[in-house]
Amino acid sequence: MLKLSGLALLFCILSLPDQALFQRYNPDELLDFCLDAKYHKMKPGPEDDLHSQCAPWRNHSCCETQTTIDAHYKGLYNFDYSHCSVRGYMSEKCKKHFVQDLCFYECSPNIGPWVVSVEQSFRKERFMNVPLCHSDCNSWFQDCANDFTCTDNWARNFEWKQRVNHCPVGSSCKTFREIYETAENFCERVWDHSWKVVPDKEPCMRLWFDPSKGNPNEDVAKWRVNVMKRRRGYAVPTNANSAPKSHVYGYNYILGAIIAKVAIHRLFLS
Repeated sequence: MLKLSGLALLFCILSLPDQALFQRYNPDELLDFCLDAKYHKMKPGPEDDLHSQCAPWRNHSCCETQTTIDAHYKGLYNFDYSHCSVRGYMSEKCKKHFVQDLCFYECSPNIGPWVVSVEQSFRKERFMNVPLCHSDCNSWFQDCANDFTCTDNWARNFEWKQRVNHCPVGSSCKTFREIYETAENFCERVWDHSWKVVPDKEPCMRLWFDPSKGNPNEDVAKWRVNVMKRRRGYAVPTNANSAPKSHVYGYNYILGAIIAKVAIHRLFLS
């Protein structure tokens, strides 16, 4: 049976996502990047006006004005947030967080380092395991804890009838707190692992920011690209080794890979 050394296997695990991205894009392209998806622009740029909760990205965005209006009122994908209306309609304080999340998805130009290819009717790319600040996640969950849903993974588990999402057959409507139990489970599972919750002291994305003070997510993307560059043998300036601003270097990705390495290495040795 094939056996790999621990270091070799760890290198393979860490390199796979970076290698796939680097085969498709120059690493610096990932710093200013729009998804290949239904409502996204080809390249990020300024907009005269972005509506309400999407306004922070006005100076440099992947979304257009009409997209942000529809995100607030019309809905972009015929998605029914009140799919458990038999128990109650989604509260406004909860829906506000989902609209903010949608603004990030449609508008952010800082998700390039976490892009993966998909084959879906409305997009060819998505992001996965983007680090989300724990405080943002916790606020979202606390404001939705008493709202209702019938499934944990909203990207995969719904049944679509007449182009609208419906609860799976046999499911029952329960509170978010009953379905997810913790904020981390909620944020990471609701959109099929688009987010990876990390402590605020680590490099992490903010769903809302004050544009007059700049976009803090730019530094998070730069940090991630520099990690990817070093891993692939690129020369990176010494001052790029530090995590953005007050953040401490994030070890979650590497720790997860080490755990996976140990499990796989045991499999090879068994």
